Amino acid sequence: MLQKVPRAVPFFLPFCGVRSSGLLPYLCSRMTNQPPKTQTPYDAGQTLLINKPLHWTSFDVVRKIRGLTRGAKVGHAGTLDPLATGLLICCTGKFTKRIADYQKQEKEYTGSFTLGARTPTFDLESEPFDFRDITAVTAESLRIAAASFTGEILQQPPQHSAIKKDGKPLYKSARQGIEVAVAPRPVIIKTFEITAVALPRIDFRVVCSTGTYIRSLANDFGEALGCGAYLSALCRTRIGTFLLKDALDMEQCAETIRETLDQNG
Repeated sequence: MLQKVPRAVPFFLPFCGVRSSGLLPYLCSRMTNQPPKTQTPYDAGQTLLINKPLHWTSFDVVRKIRGLTRGAKVGHAGTLDPLATGLLICCTGKFTKRIADYQKQEKEYTGSFTLGARTPTFDLESEPFDFRDITAVTAESLRIAAASFTGEILQQPPQHSAIKKDGKPLYKSARQGIEVAVAPRPVIIKTFEITAVALPRIDFRVVCSTGTYIRSLANDFGEALGCGAYLSALCRTRIGTFLLKDALDMEQCAETIRETLDQNG
C-alpha cells in the first residue's frame, strides 16, 4: 500500500526549482541518505588574497581552496601563468559575484625580460631561438623603447593563449603549428619603468589595464630594440587596491581556512 505524502512536501519539490534554502537541502539529503551540508563562512562568501606559487596554475589554487573549504564554490579574478607568481584574488560562495568587478581593475607587475632571443610562447614555457647580438643596446635605447609602449596601444595577443577564435582556444592551434589571425587589442600601459639593467636581463615595473599580456609586451619590446626578447620572470604585485604584501601563501591560506572552519563548527 502506498504511503500518503503530505501536501506540504510533494514528491517533485527537489526537481521543480524550489528556492527554499532550508527545505530543499533537507529533502535532497533524505533522498541520498546524506546529511545536509553545513553552511560555512566560505559558502556565505569570502575574498582571499593568495600569493600564487611558481609552477602552480591558477586553477590549481582554486581546486586546493575548494577542497579546504569543504566544497565551497570558488573562482579567481584573473589568470596567472604557471611561470608567474604573485597576487591572485580568489572568491568563495556568494562573493564569486564580485569576480567580474575585480577583473576590470588596474594591475601592476614586476619582472624580467631577457634580451637577445625570442621564444614561441614569448616566455620560458618554450625554448629560446633566433639568437641575436645585443651589443647595440644602451640605456637610452631601452628608455626610448619603453616610452614607445606607454599609453594606449594596440597589442597583438600571443598565439599561445586561451583567447578563442571561432570557439577554439588559440593555444590548441599553436600546438599544431597553425597560426591564427587575431586582431590586435587596445590596452593601456600606464607605467613602463626599467628598474635595473644587467644585460641580457632587464628588470621592469608595469602598471596596465586588464587584458594586457606582459608576454606580448616582452616580445614587442625586443622587436623595437631589434634584438628580440622574452619574459623570463613575472610577479603580479597589485590588482586595484589589493596588494601582494597582504596576500597569504598556500600554507598560510590552508591554516587560516582550517582555523575559520574549526571556529564555526
